[in-house]
Amino acid sequence: MLNIIIFGPPGSGKGTQSAKIVEKYKLIHLSTGDLFREEIEKDTPLGRKVKEYIDKGLLVPDKIVLREFYCRASEHMDSPGFVFDGFPRTIVQAEALDRMLNRQNIPINLVISVEVEENELFKRMMSRSEDSGRSDDAEEIIWRRIEVYKEQTLPLLNFYTKQGKLATINGMAPVDEVFSKISHAIDTYLEKKKILSDIK
Repeated sequence: MLNIIIFGPPGSGKGTQSAKIVEKYKLIHLSTGDLFREEIEKDTPLGRKVKEYIDKGLLVPDKIVLREFYCRASEHMDSPGFVFDGFPRTIVQAEALDRMLNRQNIPINLVISVEVEENELFKRMMSRSEDSGRSDDAEEIIWRRIEVYKEQTLPLLNFYTKQGKLATINGMAPVDEVFSKISHAIDTYLEKKKILSDIK
């Protein structure tokens, strides 16, 4: 099983790159952002609850995220692997994810951090707001989301660096160029894994 986390600030292109990874490596795409946006569109009780946080540029509480994530992930435990997009977003979520996957002996293999400069993030999200009308892409909310990312999510870089699982990618390049670098990181991991397996 191949389990990959695609990591980066809002507007870094995680969703776009996740879709490309899923297509090439035949993995299951799990995005808490997509999951919650679906609930919001359906106007469910869950959707109304998480919308209060998202509209303010805040993270949805860990308890809610983990409950919904576990429900969705449990449906695909026999798959070739997962791309976790926008999850985990806090240390608490990362530790919970490790516990869940380690119990199944299917740990996270690789964490790909897509790095984009703040001003570029802002431009991308403002453009997205104009195109899609997402309520969490208003100017004030965008800067709040970036600050929340730095405060609560950025510490995950050190968390996964200590595990030896982090690969850093420059996300300022064109989409296909970024994906080429991501593919190289994944293929390098898979080749290393194969070599170690052959030695054993």
